[in-house]
Amino acid sequence: MTYRVCFVCTGNICRSPMAESVFRARVEEAGLDGLVEIDSAGTDGWHEGEGADPRTVAVLEAHGYAGDHTARQFRPAWFARLDLVIALDAGHLRALRRLAPTAEDAGKVRLLRSYDPAAGDDLDVPDPYYGGTDGFEECLEMVEAASRGLLTAVHEQVKGQAA
Repeated sequence: MTYRVCFVCTGNICRSPMAESVFRARVEEAGLDGLVEIDSAGTDGWHEGEGADPRTVAVLEAHGYAGDHTARQFRPAWFARLDLVIALDAGHLRALRRLAPTAEDAGKVRLLRSYDPAAGDDLDVPDPYYGGTDGFEECLEMVEAASRGLLTAVHEQVKGQAA
């Protein structure tokens, strides 16, 4: 059985495609790529059909990650097929929980940085869109740090499904 994870930010051109790319690499490194499906979307459809922001692509590629991506908007019907929906900030968390058709679906939504024990109380990944490359680098650092804990949690779920 495939475990499905979707990362969600605002427009699906900066943070969520970055998280998708980093987490896909972590899943492959762990040998779970046949067991875990990774995707991303935005809470809004402003950039639907567009590629990731060029700064996102540049930072990902500079760090050895794939930058290929096409933006799309998250749909409430997706909750039925997803096991985990990862929000990049508290605003996305609230929006996704409001979209959730059931309380069980709302329970599938988690903040990415909640998987980083060093994150402290600030669990938002700041939107780098209106800044320079340094904001995208900072975003990548946060995503990489949280991805380790997320991989541990997903690996436990995958093992539990196989049992």
